[in-house]
Amino acid sequence: MLKLRIIAPDRMVFEGDVESVTLPGTVGSFTVLNNHAPIISSLENGKISYRDANGQTEVAVRSGFAEVRNNVLSICVEI
Repeated sequence: MLKLRIIAPDRMVFEGDVESVTLPGTVGSFTVLNNHAPIISSLENGKISYRDANGQTEVAVRSGFAEVRNNVLSICVEI
């Protein structure tokens, strides 16, 4: 499993284990799975979509950035 943290300036939007996350990167959307290579990417206006034990969830974002390292995906966003 992949650990996901979605953080907005005023709150923790989500923190938990997920199977996959699709992000609106500034050069195109991309999906992160378990054991993904380390990456840092900027994000543009769009939706972050993640799948966990409860099913598929989407979070609308205006901008932000994401970092993947050691099966932890940290996303800082403006909502």
